[in-house]
Amino acid sequence: MEDFVFTYTLNELKKRTHKDYLVTKKMLSEDAPEYLNLAEGDQKALKNLVKAAFFIEKVNFQLDNKHNLDFRDFLESEILKGNEIAEHTKILFEAQKGMCAIDRETTKINLAKNIKELPGKGLYPEDLTKEEFHEILIKMLKAGKKEEVRKILNQRSIIERKDDELVAIDYVTYFSDDLRKAAEKLELAADTSTNKEFNEYLRLQAVALREADPMLDAYADKKWAELQDTPLEFTITRENYSDEMTESVIENEELKKLLEENDIPVISKDFLGARVGIVNKEGTNALLKIKEYLPLLAANMPYHEEYEQNISKTSEAKQTMVDVDIVVLAGDVGAYRAGITLAENLPNDDKLSLTIGGGRRNVYHRQIRFISDREKLQKRLDAVLDKEQHQYYLDEADHWFTIGHENTHSLGPNKGTEALGKYKSIIEENKADMGALAFLDILEEKGMYTHEQVLQMLVSFAADNFLKSKPTLSQAHRVRSVMQNKYFIENGAIELTNDGKIHVNIDKMIPTAKKMLSEIVRIQIDGDFAKGEKYVLDNFIWTDEMETIAQKLKEIDKSLNGRTDAPLARMLLKS
Repeated sequence: MEDFVFTYTLNELKKRTHKDYLVTKKMLSEDAPEYLNLAEGDQKALKNLVKAAFFIEKVNFQLDNKHNLDFRDFLESEILKGNEIAEHTKILFEAQKGMCAIDRETTKINLAKNIKELPGKGLYPEDLTKEEFHEILIKMLKAGKKEEVRKILNQRSIIERKDDELVAIDYVTYFSDDLRKAAEKLELAADTSTNKEFNEYLRLQAVALREADPMLDAYADKKWAELQDTPLEFTITRENYSDEMTESVIENEELKKLLEENDIPVISKDFLGARVGIVNKEGTNALLKIKEYLPLLAANMPYHEEYEQNISKTSEAKQTMVDVDIVVLAGDVGAYRAGITLAENLPNDDKLSLTIGGGRRNVYHRQIRFISDREKLQKRLDAVLDKEQHQYYLDEADHWFTIGHENTHSLGPNKGTEALGKYKSIIEENKADMGALAFLDILEEKGMYTHEQVLQMLVSFAADNFLKSKPTLSQAHRVRSVMQNKYFIENGAIELTNDGKIHVNIDKMIPTAKKMLSEIVRIQIDGDFAKGEKYVLDNFIWTDEMETIAQKLKEIDKSLNGRTDAPLARMLLKS
């Protein structure tokens, strides 16, 4: 076991783990009626699904940072010795699911000295620089080793050195022991769960965790995306927002040309998470109301005639949607690093299931979106939002907005965006936000939303989109907020009052969103890295207006980060 030197003093750790600085989102409790009302077989299944989730989390710890597991062991050994610094450090480690993260004020958090976050995270050799990486790939391609390079630039491989080259190992092979244990738990869950379709999915996913074949994942993904009427939810999330090493290759012109000549796609590597929950039927029924409008929205996407998209303009959408009471969010999906996701739309466009007729699935996290402190919310509104527009602010409107965001991920170009490299995710998240706003006039006309609900979404979006500090370019979900705020301010849709509060010029919001959405989709279609980079950098500017609001937010909101608390999951792990 490695020895580590703690970065933070006890006083700093006590501050960062205090409830005012570390927000807690509580998942289902041991006596939650959602759990107690389940059939006995589903309760037994849930126990095994939770255990599977933590094997997935163990794998993701290693994908995130090669030192995470050793550091966790070190913390536990120090805690046994009565080390108070270790106790508080472990709280942060478990909250952010790793040693390295970033807080809401864009401070990098490295819990141990001399251990920092790398562009390749735990996926690449620690001493591999981007420059050497590019040189090795060029050399391998010139030597005719294109299939080896193809595997290196695949989303599911771990990279190691082999002599003066690199070799790719599929993560199912690399982490075979833990993934086999996860598979065993999924099979046990399938033995008792009461839903036949869900059980079929669990067994397909178990097979995919045992054999390094991406097509097996495709079969599991395809089945998962078809599930609609199940009591339970289990997802292995595979998203690739955090790999800065793989996507860097297209910035090397010589390498980029060689990759194009050899028809090798560049796909950032996946990080793994696991979501376990109980489907909320009432919330799910509310979600499904928008499904009938998705073909209409597809037909209204900018330049829709120039590309294929996941939602057909003429037929029923291949998209299921569920609202889920969360038992646990483990691994990547549960990492609270400045923020945590409210929902996910999966599988992503790089996944094989979409090539074999599979659809997509939206899963919404009920416990994450709940507001626990109304008094604190009101203080924030008093500080940053024009008093006249408080009447339009509604926290539930953020959920409606998120529904639009997740559905827009299924709209627009579904191929070729990898060429945008490190800007791909920023641009895609920006597209999803703008789609959520741009179609509100259509949805109001069709009766999906009332006029008042549209006003609530527009004002709530604007009020919630301002940040406490300028993020780094690696934070795709937060970079897009800065870009949008600048764009909406420049186009007169948002302004500050004389006393420095946000005022929303409502009539300009939807037209501005339509304009930005059109520009974003054009960039995605063209797939030009330089154009994508220019668009992001031109809009990623921290304005005086943003700084004014940031200072007000810091005055009334001390929170630096957050964590999830999963009491039901803890009970099930022990049983």
